[in-house]
Amino acid sequence: MNILAFESSAKAASAALLSCGQLLGEAFLNNGLTHSRTLLQLAEELLQNCDLTVDQIDAVGVAAGPGSFTGVRIGVAAAKGFCWGRQLPCYGVSTLEAMVRGASVCDGVWCACMDARRQQVYTAVYAVQDGELSVLLADCAVSVEELGAFLKKLEKPVFLVGDGAALCYNALGQNIPALRLLPEHLRHQRAAGVALCAQRMLDAGLPGDAAALTPNYLRLSQAERARMEALKNE
Repeated sequence: MNILAFESSAKAASAALLSCGQLLGEAFLNNGLTHSRTLLQLAEELLQNCDLTVDQIDAVGVAAGPGSFTGVRIGVAAAKGFCWGRQLPCYGVSTLEAMVRGASVCDGVWCACMDARRQQVYTAVYAVQDGELSVLLADCAVSVEELGAFLKKLEKPVFLVGDGAALCYNALGQNIPALRLLPEHLRHQRAAGVALCAQRMLDAGLPGDAAALTPNYLRLSQAERARMEALKNE
């Protein structure tokens, strides 16, 4: 069973190949180029380097949000387009869960953080035990202060991952000494974590309906917020 995964929810873009639970390869770029330019090219080169063809892919996984509205849309569109011709299963996974699955190298509490701008972060908190994840705080968009109040109540070490990890650590670390900031190269959203999430969904017998897959932004876009504000003022 070969799973191709896409991750484009933030600045970095990546593609990964998982075969029967084994990571065959991952292509990763964090150079700021537009994902519409790089994502499918990364996937194409990865397939070539792994000596696989498109016809040998059995399922696709994609980070469906939260994250950059444009980045998430590009990733979801790439995944749906890849699946369309052969009607492959397509699994949209939480960007935040994928980060934790890809980075959690030990048991403990893991907090995924993404900079959501507007003085907020996208975040989720998990307890990891023997490779199994238990949700302590489900995917949400909250202020850094609100996240800090939640983490402080846990009274145990918390590992921070994601492109917003340094932001949270710098803002909260003095008041919450238990926070642990992962090294920079381990913090990024990566397609390998997406592939691991997709594998679990596939193993659980979930259908992976590409047509029904939609991004999960967690909050309204700037255009939608402006429209609602305009309607209020009419």
